[in-house]
Amino acid sequence: MVVPLTYRPDAPAALAGLRILDLSRLVAGNAITHVMADHGAEVIKIERPSVGDDLRNWKTRGVSTHWKVYCRNKKSVTLDLRTARGRAIFLDLAATAQVIVENFKPGTLEEWGIGPAELHARQPNLVIVRVSGWGQTGIYRHKPGFGSLIEAMSGFATSNGYADRPPVLPPVALADNIAGLYGAFAVMVATRTIEVGGGGGQVIDVPIFDPIHSIIGPEAANYKLTGEVPTRTGSRAQHTAPRNVYATKDGRYVALSASMQAMAERLFRAIGKPELIDDPRFRTNSDRVANNDQLDPIVAEFMAAHSQDELLEIFDTANVTVGPVGDISQLFDHPYINDRAIIVELPDDEMGAVPMHNVVPRLSETPGVIRTPAPDLGQHNAEIYADIGLGPDDLANLQKEGVM
Repeated sequence: MVVPLTYRPDAPAALAGLRILDLSRLVAGNAITHVMADHGAEVIKIERPSVGDDLRNWKTRGVSTHWKVYCRNKKSVTLDLRTARGRAIFLDLAATAQVIVENFKPGTLEEWGIGPAELHARQPNLVIVRVSGWGQTGIYRHKPGFGSLIEAMSGFATSNGYADRPPVLPPVALADNIAGLYGAFAVMVATRTIEVGGGGGQVIDVPIFDPIHSIIGPEAANYKLTGEVPTRTGSRAQHTAPRNVYATKDGRYVALSASMQAMAERLFRAIGKPELIDDPRFRTNSDRVANNDQLDPIVAEFMAAHSQDELLEIFDTANVTVGPVGDISQLFDHPYINDRAIIVELPDDEMGAVPMHNVVPRLSETPGVIRTPAPDLGQHNAEIYADIGLGPDDLANLQKEGVM
């Protein structure tokens, strides 16, 4: 089962009062504002009339599940920034906000006359988040930069997969989502600076490249030390052993990570091989890494002789870090997932209820909540534009003109 959505509508929202204008499209920018909307920020999607965010067109069997997940808790207004009237309205609206998130090609806002200079003239404390593939500066600033290209160039893909096969790109928008988390953190740093340090507004440069490159850790240092490019190791780790995914007797899989000395010793006892603890090939982590080609088959043989359930019981009793490899269908019914309400169902007009991940992370006193489903295109035009003095007749005329 999936846990029905429940929340505390009276819970204080940590980011209440923070208005964010979201000009972004697709994943990275939406990932920034998605996290902040969950924690109470008022996120207003500014979308092209009749077109909307391209994320609306990422559909599964005709349903835009990406939109439903990444744009929950947000509001939507339509506005054509390619028109002079649209840009003037945007500047008025920006004066009511604390944060703007955009991911146009670098220099686009400046060409339109609504860049940081114009925005800060109207709202000096405005935090402007600029998402792009390669950054606002540098020789690649004008190159298109979708996540797949960046996952390839960053060093991630070449470390992912098996040595005898091509590098593997992630099947999800990994680079975009990592950039989203970095971007959300940067917004909090910038707004904290204003609140506590007496600073003013600033521009945050969030390339998609830099964050995913950061997660490959010490690879640059390792290369300088060794002069070697590490080979792909599949599910093995380069610096700890044993660590892998193993087939079980019933055609399923378990994952093992014995990266601490005590854990490796527990593992050897659990598989009935306590003599391996003092075997010079496997005595220390460095020994195990150097002799992994001999160690891994020993572990794999034990795994293959037992079912997944048997292995989980054996290793749970022995306090060894082994877990099941599960797919999304198994997560739906997993007791841990349901006990923690990690997947919840939000009422939905198209699907009846749409399952999605719950709010992350969890705060005890100001918990984030899922309050509203992803908005229809322009659903909040009347509400938001009233803040800058535009009434129903104004909106009707602007709609006729194609401005919204």
